[in-house]
Amino acid sequence: MDTDGTRETRPTRAGHIPRPAAPPKPSHAPTAGPTLAEWLRVPRFSDGPGVWTYGHVPRAAEEPEVTPLRQLVSGALIALLAGLLLWSLLWNGYLGGFWLWPLYMFTPDSWAGTVPAVVASYAWYAIVATILIVGFGRLGRWPELLRRLLSSRAVQPLHPAESAPQAGGDDDPVRWPQLRGAGLSEAADRLEGEAGGGRMNDVDYARIRRAWDSVRVDPSRMRAFADSVRDKGAGACVHPSGDRDLPVRAARHDLLARQVLLGTVEDGVRNPYARRGTSLALDPDVLGTSLLAVGPSGAGKTQRLVRPVVESLALQALAGQAAVVAVGAAGAQLGPDAAYDVVVRIGDPASVYDLDLYGGATDPDEAATLLAEAFVGDVPGVDVRRAATALAQLLGPFRTAYGRFPAVPELRELLDQVPAAFDALRRELAADGPAHHAMLRELDARTRQHGAHGDPGPALADRVALLDRPAFAGFFDTTGQGRPFSLRALEHPIRVRVDLPERGHADASRMLARLLLAQFNAAAAARADRSLFAFLAFDDASHTLTPETVRGVQRLRSAHAGVLLTLRSLDDVPEALRTPLLGAVGCRMAFSGVTTWDGKRFAEAWGTEWVETRDVTHRTVFADQPLTRLMHSFRKLVTGKAVTTDAVTVRQVERERWSASDLAHAVPPGHAVLSLTSVKGERAAPLLVRLAGTA
Repeated sequence: MDTDGTRETRPTRAGHIPRPAAPPKPSHAPTAGPTLAEWLRVPRFSDGPGVWTYGHVPRAAEEPEVTPLRQLVSGALIALLAGLLLWSLLWNGYLGGFWLWPLYMFTPDSWAGTVPAVVASYAWYAIVATILIVGFGRLGRWPELLRRLLSSRAVQPLHPAESAPQAGGDDDPVRWPQLRGAGLSEAADRLEGEAGGGRMNDVDYARIRRAWDSVRVDPSRMRAFADSVRDKGAGACVHPSGDRDLPVRAARHDLLARQVLLGTVEDGVRNPYARRGTSLALDPDVLGTSLLAVGPSGAGKTQRLVRPVVESLALQALAGQAAVVAVGAAGAQLGPDAAYDVVVRIGDPASVYDLDLYGGATDPDEAATLLAEAFVGDVPGVDVRRAATALAQLLGPFRTAYGRFPAVPELRELLDQVPAAFDALRRELAADGPAHHAMLRELDARTRQHGAHGDPGPALADRVALLDRPAFAGFFDTTGQGRPFSLRALEHPIRVRVDLPERGHADASRMLARLLLAQFNAAAAARADRSLFAFLAFDDASHTLTPETVRGVQRLRSAHAGVLLTLRSLDDVPEALRTPLLGAVGCRMAFSGVTTWDGKRFAEAWGTEWVETRDVTHRTVFADQPLTRLMHSFRKLVTGKAVTTDAVTVRQVERERWSASDLAHAVPPGHAVLSLTSVKGERAAPLLVRLAGTA
C-alpha cells in the first residue's frame, strides 16, 4: 500500500539499493503482491485498443442466447418424469414386449434359466435405460443445466489465453532468453539472480530490456551493455537521475505492456458484449492519437485520468521509453516533486528551474512564430502571421546585436517603441557597419508599421505586459544566469512538471499554456530521434487552443507523440474550433455531469450504429363462440385484464451510439464514456467505464 493510501499491486521489490537519505518509517504494513517472476510469467493478450492485457481472457463477440435457469429446471424435471413414466410402462408390460425382441433374437433357447441368460437380460435392460437417459437428457437439456449449476460462468471464452511460460523453460522471461541467444549468458545469469533475489523491480526489467533493444539496433553497444550489467546488475543502464522507481504510485501499471489501468468497462447493455466486464487501460499506442477529456469540476479528471497517465509515462521515462511534460496550476495533485527531474514553478522565487520563453529556438523567425501563437493566437481580429512578422522584425536585430533574444522587459520596450531602447539597438547594429544592413532594414520596417491600421504591435505589447510583472521578476531570463527548461529536451527520457500561477495570474497562465503547447508541437516534430514517446498533459487546457495548435495536435501521431487535454466544458474552446478539435484527437472522453450541449458534440463525433429493435403490439381478442367468451370473461374476472395477443415487429434502425441526453443524465458519478483510436487505426466504440481512481 502506498503512502497515499492506495493499494499497490506492482511486483514486490526487496533488498533494493539504499538511498543516502533513509525513507520515513511506514505507518502500515506492506501489501503483498506478485513477485517479479510471477508478474513476468502472466500471459498477456489483446483483442482491441484499450484492453488491459495482463491476464486478459477474450470473450465472444456476441452474447449467446441463454435460457433462463428456471426454464431449464422445469424442462429437466418434465423430461425426467416423462422418462420414468416410459420406463415404468415398458417394465410393467403396458406397452407390450416389443422392446425385448432384440434380446430374444440374439439369445439361444438353450440359455433359458441359466446364468448367461440373466446376464444378457440385465445387460439389455441397461442398454435400454441408457438410451432413455440419453434421449430424455438431451430433450430436457440436462448437460446445459449441470454446466450452469457447476460453473459460475454460463458463457465460455472465445478461445483460451496464451499459455504462461514455464519456470526455467527456454521461453521463461526471467531467464532472459534474448541475452542467452546472443551469447551473453553471464549477463543473463546475473540478471536472473537479481530477479530471483528480489533486487530487481518492474522498472529495472523494462529499462534493461529497452537498453537491450537499442543494442540490437546498434551492436557496437553490446560490450558496454554487458559490462554495465556485470558491474551493476539490476542497476545497469540506470536513468540519468539515478532513480529506479517513483516515490509513490497512485495507479496500477504494467510496464511490460506499457499500460496504466484506468477502470473497468461496465457489464451492461450499453457496451459491446466482448468488452463488458473487462479492464480498460491506456498506453502509448492510443495516447499517440491524443486524448480530449471533458467534465465539470469535481468529476475526477485529475485524480482518475491525468495523474495515472502522467505517472505511467514517468515510469516509462525511468525505463528509457518516454519523455513526459505535465502542466497544471500550482497545487494540482500531479505527483510529488521527487517524481520529476525538472519542476518549473513560474512565479515562485524558490523555483530552481526557469522556463525558456523561446523554446530553445535559435532562428528568430521560428521563435517569433511560437511567441505570436501564444500571445495573440486567441485574440479575435489579430492576424497571427502579421504578429509573427512584427516580432521577427525585433528578435532578429536584437539577436544579431547582442547574441541572444530579448528578455521580457526588453521585448516590451521594443514593442512599445521606447526611443532609448530602439536607439541603443540601432547604434549597436550600426557599429558593425554594412554587415548588419539587413537588420537595420528590419528595424526601419517595424518603425514604419508601428501605429498603422492593423498593426499587431499594441496587442503584442499588452500581452507581453502580462509577463512583465513583479511576480515574474527573474523568470524568462535570456542572459544565461538561470537554469531555463526548454522543450528541446524531449530528445531525452525526461520527467517535467510545470506549475502555472493560475490563482493570481490567470491570463498569464493561459498564455504560457498556449506557448507550451505550441513549443511542444514544434519540438516533437523536429526531433531527429523519435524512438522516445513524447507526451504533454494539461490538467486544464481551457483557453489554450488556437487553430494552429489544433492542426499541430493532429500531426503529432506521425511524430510518435501525443497530448492529453482536459476541459471543464467545450465552451472553453472557441466555437469555430470545437468540431476541428474533436476531429483532431483520436480518443474522446466524456465524464459524468457534462451538459447536453457538450454531449451533442460528442454524439456527433461518435456517430450512429445499426441496432435491432422489437416493437410489441397488444391486441384484444374477441371470441365468437359462447364457450370461449365465457372462458375469456372468467379469465378477465380473475386477472383483471382482457385477453390479448402480442404481435412482435423486429426492425433494424440507425441510432446514435450515445445521445446528448444519455451523456448528460445516464452516466453515473465516477464513470465516463470513452472512445479510443490507436495509431494503427484500430478503433474501440464508446464504452461506459467505471474509473478506478486514486486516493
